Amino acid sequence: MLSQQSTKTTPICTSPRRYPSLLALRMPRSLALGAAILALGAAAMTVNSAAATATPVTFKVTESTVDDLKAVYATVRSTDKIHARSRVSGTVASLSVDEGSQVKTGQVIAIIADQKIALRLAAIDAKLVALKSRVETAKADLERTAKLKKRGIVSQARYDTAKTAFDVASNDLKSARADRSVIEKQGEEGKVLSPADGRVLLVPVTKGSVILPGETIATIAANQYVLRLELPERHAKFLAKGDKVIVGARGLKDAKSKTVTEGTIVQVFPELQNGRVIANAMVPSLGTYFVGERTLVWISAGKRNTMIIPAAYTFHRYGLDYVRLNREGKPPLDIVVQLGRAAKLENDAKTKDGVEVLTGLRTGDQLVKP
Repeated sequence: MLSQQSTKTTPICTSPRRYPSLLALRMPRSLALGAAILALGAAAMTVNSAAATATPVTFKVTESTVDDLKAVYATVRSTDKIHARSRVSGTVASLSVDEGSQVKTGQVIAIIADQKIALRLAAIDAKLVALKSRVETAKADLERTAKLKKRGIVSQARYDTAKTAFDVASNDLKSARADRSVIEKQGEEGKVLSPADGRVLLVPVTKGSVILPGETIATIAANQYVLRLELPERHAKFLAKGDKVIVGARGLKDAKSKTVTEGTIVQVFPELQNGRVIANAMVPSLGTYFVGERTLVWISAGKRNTMIIPAAYTFHRYGLDYVRLNREGKPPLDIVVQLGRAAKLENDAKTKDGVEVLTGLRTGDQLVKP
């Protein structure tokens, strides 16, 4: 009975028309794997044919003229060094700055005290009291003589004598007051003021030092900082006012960010010193540098031809740099190139960043994005 039931149900289960999915269950495993591979290959050929029919966006490689940059070291210098000097003699009573301090124009950086000024002020004050009493006495004598003259008791000569005595006393009082103003001004000149904005480089005195008129209290790096370039004289013909310079990152911490700053040469000295040409470059954000600090700078030493492509057309693989070369009627070819420093594309306003290609490409090559 069991054998009859199985023979009746077998044709129903194995019918490929009614149950096509069950046909795969009876196929060998190797045949099923081969069918899957053929299906994937057909799908890949369809994708490749569709990609081949689409026109890729290409970039044509051309030659560009760029500056031949040379790496040199420049030193941070101040445009002017100004000395804050004492105008009077005395002792340093207070000192409010030290090396590295930032100062503003008119800021009090030190006070020079002179003990003799206080004594001279006390003496002139006592003299003023005496002269005031003398003026009051002469004034009273003049008023009394004027009344007696009106009554005809005293002569005109007596009146003139009293008036002269009053005028002399008044003028002596004015002179004493002027002398006191001079002494007060000398005391005010004991304040040493900063002559300009800048940073204090040197303070050769301390509190309690004895100062004579004209001695330096502080040396200030005034105005703004510049980069002092000292180059071999063979570079003299390439340097000109207005040329651009590129300043590298400052220190190891900033070097990781690969940030650079552009500056401009503002002065080229006409005299060579020890076989070197001297030039000053103005660069923003130099206020945080130390005076005398050295930094890496790239300058132009002529022109040269090179090839610049957008950085988006390059990719990195297995430790090498590649670009994808477009070939008509054939799949693109990945070729190895040697890249240089970052550069700007002159004729492509949309692409901001480019890269220099040293070897691996020729003029006229068509590139596609990877």
